[in-house]
Amino acid sequence: MEPPQVAVVAYARSAPEEDTAGLSEAELLLPVLGEVLQQAGLRPGEPEFTCSGSSDYLAGRPFSFTLALDAVGAWPPIAESHVETDGAWALYEAWVKLLTGEARTALVYAHGKASAGEPERVLSRQLDPYCLAPLWPGPEALAGLQERALIDAGELAEPAPGKGPPAGDGAAAVVLAAGETARRICGRPAWIHGIDHRVEPQALGVRDLTDSPSTRLAAERAGAYRASVDVAELHTPHPAQEVVLRKALALGADAEVHASGADPLMVAGLIRLGEAAARIHRGEAGRVLAHATSGPCLQQNLVAVLEGERG
Repeated sequence: MEPPQVAVVAYARSAPEEDTAGLSEAELLLPVLGEVLQQAGLRPGEPEFTCSGSSDYLAGRPFSFTLALDAVGAWPPIAESHVETDGAWALYEAWVKLLTGEARTALVYAHGKASAGEPERVLSRQLDPYCLAPLWPGPEALAGLQERALIDAGELAEPAPGKGPPAGDGAAAVVLAAGETARRICGRPAWIHGIDHRVEPQALGVRDLTDSPSTRLAAERAGAYRASVDVAELHTPHPAQEVVLRKALALGADAEVHASGADPLMVAGLIRLGEAAARIHRGEAGRVLAHATSGPCLQQNLVAVLEGERG
């Protein structure tokens, strides 16, 4: 029996300009979840599976993701899961769940509260504990190292303007649906025709920072090279990383590319997937590539190919 097709049928995010300082996880999520469920015509608790992405370590307290369930509505009990990373990987888990046929609809959401701490210090703790972490290099310092490698290799003429995203808070959510349920919910579903994620070695010294083999492999497994895409939505925590991703994804200079900008930590990847789906929902594109990353210098990469209904 063939697994069902799965599509993104609704997407919402917190406004980038919104003042979220001091809001709890539930307060961040409540309007976003309300909007995405309304788009899908579902009531709270009606999605058959719920999966979230966030970081307790970033928020500075254990099991902080459980506080967000106040916004979801966890009574009566729901089938729920959580991944300790960007919400793009929560979408991957929900996609697998729907492929098994155990659910027909899934709510996926992500929230990030970088303002609770100092990301430049906190994120250095994900590095190799023997050689790198004792030096306390933050994401900006490591991105600068990658940028310098690109300049020395002649792939970047000068330092990229701008810095990585500021410490901000935010949330995003999507609804997935399978088969005819997707067609009933959404007039133009964004079908997930392929999705895969891969990871580089943790030690930066054994990696070529001017290339991203994990992105290339994920794109190949997701079917990104089988046909051209109308738009590419790239998660680039630092501007110079767009050069690396364009090469790995075989995107020419004339390709329409939208980079992540200052999207919140733990949410930025899910936003790229959501924006890719929204372009299909609005009829602006027929085939869109979406990318998400996590870890230093594009360490972990997820690539998805979304398509509109084929006539």
